[in-house]
Amino acid sequence: MTADSLAPPRRLGNRLFGRPELGAVVGAVAVFVFFSVAADSFLRPASLGTVLYAASTIGIMAVPVALLMIGGEFDLSAGVLVTSSALVSSMFSYQMTANVWVGVGVSLLVTLAIGFFNGIMLSRTKLPSFIITLGTFLMLTGLNLGFTKLIDGTVSTKSIADMEGFASARALFASHLTIGDVDLQVTILWWITLVAVATWVLLRTRAGNWIFASGGGPDAARAVGVPVTRTKTGLYMAVAFCAWISGQHLLFSFDVVQSGEGIGNEFLYIIAAVIGGCLMTGGYGSAIGSAVGAFIFGMTSKGIVYAEWNPDWFKFFLGAMLLLATLLNAWVRKRAEAAK
Repeated sequence: MTADSLAPPRRLGNRLFGRPELGAVVGAVAVFVFFSVAADSFLRPASLGTVLYAASTIGIMAVPVALLMIGGEFDLSAGVLVTSSALVSSMFSYQMTANVWVGVGVSLLVTLAIGFFNGIMLSRTKLPSFIITLGTFLMLTGLNLGFTKLIDGTVSTKSIADMEGFASARALFASHLTIGDVDLQVTILWWITLVAVATWVLLRTRAGNWIFASGGGPDAARAVGVPVTRTKTGLYMAVAFCAWISGQHLLFSFDVVQSGEGIGNEFLYIIAAVIGGCLMTGGYGSAIGSAVGAFIFGMTSKGIVYAEWNPDWFKFFLGAMLLLATLLNAWVRKRAEAAK
């Protein structure tokens, strides 16, 4: 056997080690096998829809958060922004007695404006995104509770289920379809679509190159003409857009919204992105990896239930997966760099 005959397998191996989501895929297989053995009901067709739904509720937000991390930034306001989006839709529709689609449209504008605010504040103040978005997180947390109490007199919104347009909005944001024994929520379709679009943007467009360059070295990127400020502002608005989608799902699934929801979910989005191969330092990662990370989250959160374990252990498993994934991702990247 000659050296030339061995070259193609080595090139294939190098390409595999160069994929950011490799570690997450290995982890996902391990988690799947583990819960398949530990929980008899885990492999039932009906369980698949539950796992995918849990993954999609995190995955929709993990996609833009992953792109933002690749661009070198964080958004700690992403969790409460979902709730803010739902609150604006609900309260505007109810108070103005308007078609709920008017509230949905106003919510989109408000949510995008908050994302734009984060991006502009980042570029104008030069403060770390951690500080900027922590401030936004605190302001939104107060606004969500304060406005809801001021307008509705309680910590939750009034029902809008009997208002015009509610049924059609629910069909878009909170419907489901049944295939055999599997019940699939529409959020799964939203999630898959967002992953596909984000992957195309990252790998096939000039904007994708700008995202990687902005995260890998913003000063060097500016020197070669990359619009770093515009790119990062656009990424924050992408996070806001997905927060709007998640917020509308929250509203039209349960009809009312609790103003204190969403706090802490931003860490789940970041964890899914990191497990999926995104580096905390920016410039490396993938949208597919964030989807795999969210799928691991879905399998773990529901696998513990199917195994009939104490759900208090969930956070332990989540923390352990984060550490193991970070170590594995670092090892994979070193192998990839050594193979170049």
